[in-house]
Amino acid sequence: MKKLILTALFGCLFLLNSCGENKKTDIVDSGTYQGVAETVEPGEKEIYVRTSDDKLLELYFTDETTLTKDGSTTIFDSLKEDGKVEVTVEKKGNKLVPISVKVLN
Repeated sequence: MKKLILTALFGCLFLLNSCGENKKTDIVDSGTYQGVAETVEPGEKEIYVRTSDDKLLELYFTDETTLTKDGSTTIFDSLKEDGKVEVTVEKKGNKLVPISVKVLN
């Protein structure tokens, strides 16, 4: 019985540890930044952007976030991993809120 409980406990710990990514992200001042979309999570409407000064920004899109490509509004699926982007963010406490995201390539 103990063996079964320990096996289940370790299985749950492994599952919890493998869920989600524990990326070390940075909080920057409100402003506009250019970088590369390292990770694009369509289900979460989330992107991780690596800036030119090597900061990693975690951005969850809101209903107010605008997304454009070539000057026109576009859909989230137009974001690609390793694609160049320009993001305008607002710092709110310990998180960054994306105001606008431009797909640059």
